[in-house]
Amino acid sequence: MCGITACIGADDSVDSLVDGLQRLEYRGYDSAGIAVKNGSGISLTKRVGEVSELVAAVEQNPIAGDYGIGHTRWATHGGVTDGNAHPHTDESGRIAVVHNGIISNFQSLRSDLESRGHVFSSETDTEVVPHLIEENLRDGATPEEAFRAAVGSLSGSYALAAIIGDEEAIFATRSGSPLVLGVGDGEYYLASDVPAFIQRTARVIYLHDGDFVVTRSDGYEITDSAGRAVDRPVEHVEWDPETATKGGYEHYMYKEIHEQPGALRRTTQSRLNTHAGGVELEEFPPESFADVQQVHLLAMGTSHHAGMYAASLLNSRGIPAYAFMAGEYSVIKPPVTPDTLVVAVSQSGETADTLDAVRRARAAGARTLAVTNVVGSSITRECDDELLIRAGPEIGVAATKTFSSQVTALTLLTERIVEDVTGAKSPAARDLMEALSRLPGDVQEVLDTSMAREIAIEYEGSDAYFFIGRGVAHPVALEGALKFKEISYEHAEGFAASELKHGPLALVTPLSPVFAIFTGHEDEATLSNVKEVQARGAPVIAITSDRSGEVTEFADHVLRIPDTHPDIAGVLANVQLQLVAYHAADLLERPIDKPRNLAKCVTVE
Repeated sequence: MCGITACIGADDSVDSLVDGLQRLEYRGYDSAGIAVKNGSGISLTKRVGEVSELVAAVEQNPIAGDYGIGHTRWATHGGVTDGNAHPHTDESGRIAVVHNGIISNFQSLRSDLESRGHVFSSETDTEVVPHLIEENLRDGATPEEAFRAAVGSLSGSYALAAIIGDEEAIFATRSGSPLVLGVGDGEYYLASDVPAFIQRTARVIYLHDGDFVVTRSDGYEITDSAGRAVDRPVEHVEWDPETATKGGYEHYMYKEIHEQPGALRRTTQSRLNTHAGGVELEEFPPESFADVQQVHLLAMGTSHHAGMYAASLLNSRGIPAYAFMAGEYSVIKPPVTPDTLVVAVSQSGETADTLDAVRRARAAGARTLAVTNVVGSSITRECDDELLIRAGPEIGVAATKTFSSQVTALTLLTERIVEDVTGAKSPAARDLMEALSRLPGDVQEVLDTSMAREIAIEYEGSDAYFFIGRGVAHPVALEGALKFKEISYEHAEGFAASELKHGPLALVTPLSPVFAIFTGHEDEATLSNVKEVQARGAPVIAITSDRSGEVTEFADHVLRIPDTHPDIAGVLANVQLQLVAYHAADLLERPIDKPRNLAKCVTVE
């Protein structure tokens, strides 16, 4: 949530900033603004609403500058107003700041500043920062000293970028909120995420918590909180800029659904041994997990559903596993021992709840492993080990290809843990490895043959939509309902099929279609539940590989998946449900890539 852009040395700083903000729209926001430094001072424009409102304002009253900062805001302190939008300035208008995160001690800082005569113009926590910088400058500090001293007064989480007085530089730092530096040819960029500047440079430095960076048109310097120089490697991002655009699709989400075959090929590349029936994860030497006695999977939202999927697989193989919502981990306080493996699953690698849970697990003595999509993200530095899912950039707020890749990567990890703990490959592993090798092609078959749009049309206007499944199909049901509700704004709920008669059956009516997921595990029991809802008049849509059996006979409609291993049939079923959600939302003309009140990367708890 929220997005920072900054640039110096670019040919057109206003165009660069606005373009960066447009590419960060997926993160979720309610207002946008930019500030650029020109010869006479700082020119500032900010507007409530989408970046298009900001663009219109800049076109109506053009501004220009040599360098600047920009921001898309998600309201936390103060309402959604032009005044509360970023950037924020000091009283003189010579300092401008943008900020992601939450400054937890802003109220006491604001009170102290007001007692010394400072006048505030917004309700935000961020505005204390330019006032602190202003006061430090009055005391004789240099711009960099003033910025460092201001940051040293803050508690909480933040990524900050500032332009200060006549100093031809951008000052930035991070602590608990992402910030990356883009290194071009005589031009430099700062942003919350790589897509903001990927069209301009693919050379990236992932800043660490506590890093301070000063960028000028002739270079940059990175130091720690004590002012000591630190060396951060320049990495080349393996993204074709075209992958961060819609590429002819109407929505990013629809494009990313169709990118899943390629994403899954990258996830499994060089990791499958179909001949021996084993997993080859070069990140982990032999017997890396031999001492694991139990596994905790920590995540939120879609990633939590992927964690539930993996927990089901691990438990079915005799490894005790528990999927926790990361935000509840500190409340539940499950027992953690040195032989506990804590797997943190986060698409962005910056999810605040998950990062906090990881820190608590490490403090309790657990070994930690990150499963994420983002190289150099905070979670990869917090955890002992990492396993990248390699899904590529995902712009749509509703996660699609990252869920498929997370489940696939976790399936590989599950097999490797079982191999190490038992000291032998499972006799059934070869069938699973072969099914995983076919998975990209199977997903493509679903994309090519799906009748999801017809189903969405058939059931448009229903009162509610229910999703049921058992085993690995249960988290897929939850994920299907989540996708449906978050982009269509219609009521949708997922349940374990076994739970129906214990309450949810009371909600079933002829106007509540039920999506029943069949994976080859416990299908007969799920079919019994299907008969229960049909007896109440509810239409049933089966997601199944069954072609002529009882499932097909009893379902009102069928969304077919290719015949595959039961452990990964849920991935194929999920693709069908993604398509149903997409087409349902499209029929309702919802803002599919930017659903209301939601953000791609949740960096505050």
